[in-house]
Amino acid sequence: MSGPKYLSVREHLRRRVSALPELTLLPPEPVLCAEYGVSRITLRRAVDGLVADGHLVREQGRGTFVKRPAIRHEYRESFVHRIAGWSTVMAERGAEVGSRVLVQRVVPAPASIAAELDLEVAADVVELVRLRSVDGAPNHVAHSFLPAARFPGAAGADLDDGSLYDHLRAEYDADLARARIVVDVGTATPEEAGQLQIVAGSPLLVVRTTVRDSGGSPLVHSFSRLRPDVSRVAFEVSVAAAGGPPVG
Repeated sequence: MSGPKYLSVREHLRRRVSALPELTLLPPEPVLCAEYGVSRITLRRAVDGLVADGHLVREQGRGTFVKRPAIRHEYRESFVHRIAGWSTVMAERGAEVGSRVLVQRVVPAPASIAAELDLEVAADVVELVRLRSVDGAPNHVAHSFLPAARFPGAAGADLDDGSLYDHLRAEYDADLARARIVVDVGTATPEEAGQLQIVAGSPLLVVRTTVRDSGGSPLVHSFSRLRPDVSRVAFEVSVAAAGGPPVG
């Protein structure tokens, strides 16, 4: 795997310990250093990361043991009662949310994005790429695409903080009413690996969402690429009461 040596060791160890029973004792440091061909400093940096993520636990005088990590951040896509942005939902759950815009520009729509937004290929769309963090740790990279004609000025808006959905409601009176969500898997590119502090080729969860208005017209297509070792995806499903509006 490409990238800093400690990240390669950390990822290999993560996969290794995930297949071991909880409380399995890890081999001593000199054995692991010899096995991976690294210094103690490099090994300890790799192990420190797994301890911080909850995959390992150190016990003074006993050694380092395998631990089953609790998922710290739940990526909740719930469109039952409202369509809320990720940052809004996470902040409501008490998390410290960070967002940094990496790309914000108008581009010709690629064929796949044009199809999701019911646009002609190469029609202008606003492309927005943000690095999202939770409690100071990088969590996922979010890519969003908006029809530029429907949302003029979005390419120049300040979207470093807050919810994109809230911005579209406030500035454009957007009717975010329905959504289709697809969950897939992918692997981290070298660029994503650097952003998420993982090794290139590491597995990622991919959540694709297309949000439509009440008439069925698509307003936003997004896909988020998440670290699965610190995140999980949850969905809430509800059945509308008889005579009530359908839940989409």
